Amino acid sequence: MTAIDTLKAYFGYDNFRPGQESLINDILAGKDVLGIMPTGAGKSICFQVPALMTDGIALVISPLISLMKDQVNALNQTGAAAAFINSSLSDAQIAKALRNAGNDAYKLIYVAPERLGTYDFINFAASADISMVVVDEAHCISQWGQDFRPSYTAIPNFVSALRKRPILSAFTATATPKVREDIIERLALKSPTVLVAGFDRPNLYLDVLKPPDKTAALASFLADRKTASGIVYCSTRNTVEDVHLELLKRGYKASRYHAGLTDKERHDNQDDFIHDRINIMVATNAFGMGIDKSDLSFVVHFNMPKDVEAYYQEAGRAGRDGEPAHCLLLHGGRDYATNLWLIDNGENKAQLDSATEALLRERNLKRLNEMALYCETRECLRAYILRYFGEEPPANCGNCANCNTTFEEVDITTEAQKIISCVARMRERFGVKMIIDVLKGNANQRVRSFRLDGLSTFGISQAAADRLADMINQMILDGYLHKTAEKFPVIKLGPRAAEALRPGNKVIMKTSARTQEAKRAPMMPLRPVDGRLYEALKALRLSIANKNALPAFTIFHDSTLTDMCMKMPASMDEMLEVSGVGQVKAQRYGQAFLDIIKNHRADAGADNAPPPFHPKQYNADEVEITEEAATVSTIADRINVQLLQCGLAKITGKRINDWLVSQNYLTLAVIYGKNFKVPTKKGEHLGIEMQEREIRGENAVLNFYASRAQIFIAENAGNI
Repeated sequence: MTAIDTLKAYFGYDNFRPGQESLINDILAGKDVLGIMPTGAGKSICFQVPALMTDGIALVISPLISLMKDQVNALNQTGAAAAFINSSLSDAQIAKALRNAGNDAYKLIYVAPERLGTYDFINFAASADISMVVVDEAHCISQWGQDFRPSYTAIPNFVSALRKRPILSAFTATATPKVREDIIERLALKSPTVLVAGFDRPNLYLDVLKPPDKTAALASFLADRKTASGIVYCSTRNTVEDVHLELLKRGYKASRYHAGLTDKERHDNQDDFIHDRINIMVATNAFGMGIDKSDLSFVVHFNMPKDVEAYYQEAGRAGRDGEPAHCLLLHGGRDYATNLWLIDNGENKAQLDSATEALLRERNLKRLNEMALYCETRECLRAYILRYFGEEPPANCGNCANCNTTFEEVDITTEAQKIISCVARMRERFGVKMIIDVLKGNANQRVRSFRLDGLSTFGISQAAADRLADMINQMILDGYLHKTAEKFPVIKLGPRAAEALRPGNKVIMKTSARTQEAKRAPMMPLRPVDGRLYEALKALRLSIANKNALPAFTIFHDSTLTDMCMKMPASMDEMLEVSGVGQVKAQRYGQAFLDIIKNHRADAGADNAPPPFHPKQYNADEVEITEEAATVSTIADRINVQLLQCGLAKITGKRINDWLVSQNYLTLAVIYGKNFKVPTKKGEHLGIEMQEREIRGENAVLNFYASRAQIFIAENAGNI
């Protein structure tokens, strides 16, 4: 059986997602691999398929107890034999699982890293035929990562003690280039294939607000989402309790999750969320890792997370079904100080020596500053995140709040020069508040104690304090200033400071009055389905799930129900053509769903029954083409309107740009020390030009001026 046959037989899918097949083929060829794939990209398939195709046992090391249980349940529903071993089981249950594993009862065993050092497990592993070891959440082994776990450092010794070296594979959703290198070194991966799937999730609408009242802003956001499923993340347990109580008062079906609850409370609340008995979970970051709930339409961060990695992983739990989802971050108040406290009181602190603790603290502070800058930027939010992970995105994505907000560009050159002069005269030794006090002429005790009231820059600014804070943040983003990674950050001169002082140069800041309301995400086209049939299929799925005490998604994902509505199968063979219906699930549940579809056809009448979905042929002539300039993301959106109607996968602006590079229409160039894609002579002839006025800091926009350039891309969409 080939990999694609295994995918279809067990999981019911006809095609692999980008990157999956190449990693699977390399694992099957006996190679070590490292897969960096964002949440929702299908990491699990990359090791589950080869595990089902090879002799022996695949050992999946994961710190996530909830992930183990859900994935084992889902695997068993497909007909794949799997088990998990962690602290949620009794000693008798663990002993039974190990006996079954020793008798080759399982193809995959999920295990917590702490279990690797126990006598029973070491004894089992010594005689077991372990052909693969999979390290999930692999960033946990890196001290450069956002979630370093000392227990992960035992993995290399465990692997080296096995009778034969298994194939090693490592997977994570978020890892910077430095973390990738560290994972390879610490796990001792041998010449691994490294695949970095694009971090872009085009269906996620990214949004950041700095409201004066976060509770009011959250209430406004949720007002028309009464029945939508989503998560509200909070930094502390007390905030979780406050927000949860507020939502209950407003009539929302909400629950809560944090480490201060009993194990039973956490389990019951999570179970209610997974089984759709409640639709909003208010939680700390202890919730969500490994939760395979695909229909979340929003994730709200009530507080700023401590790093970009954590934010994007948590926000990425929305929209895993590919449908549009809104990711809103509310920040302000004491978010920065709260995160400093969390960094200094981390759960792994007691397990670290002083040198390691100091090193991790420095790196955590640097990541916190990067997160704070994300909250302040007026540039494309998606581009900020993708650049953080080492990608080269277009400057405008068209699907984030900043790209869909009209900003006013204000010349702040004079104030910027005052700020730079003040920082220099204060000898780059103080933070934002002290700089603002000096600029405003606030002769408080601390200013006087350092004799800063005698500086020539004392009292030279008439701007409001909050306005000066915004300017300083913008200048940090643009490289005129630099903020150190310390518990009490200091503002220093940045690499572009001298540039701002030269005659003729301007410092520009984008401003917007938008502070209270979350901007509504532009509607993305959805696949047309019969609403009554879809709800009937969901009701049947819930009934089956409740009867078997399983989460509904382990029966069928929402996307599978949508495909049933579109294809309207009338036989078991046709049911097997539905995406997400494998052989075992078809045998177990297929007939019941066929009966619902048959009854729906009969109720509607032969003449009124909605016809099966028949995708039309893609026609480039139907893509909207304008004589006006268009960015690559705009062109991608226009093409995607046609691709969706054809039942085809969407394309992204990044994929278009990468294809244009491969065809020598674009090439890489260094601007302000950053790599950008710029048109070649061949590209200029086609009509691709760069907006020089928008090459500022790290931004560069390509425009496709000639209609022939837009037509050329539309005609080649099938090759991109």
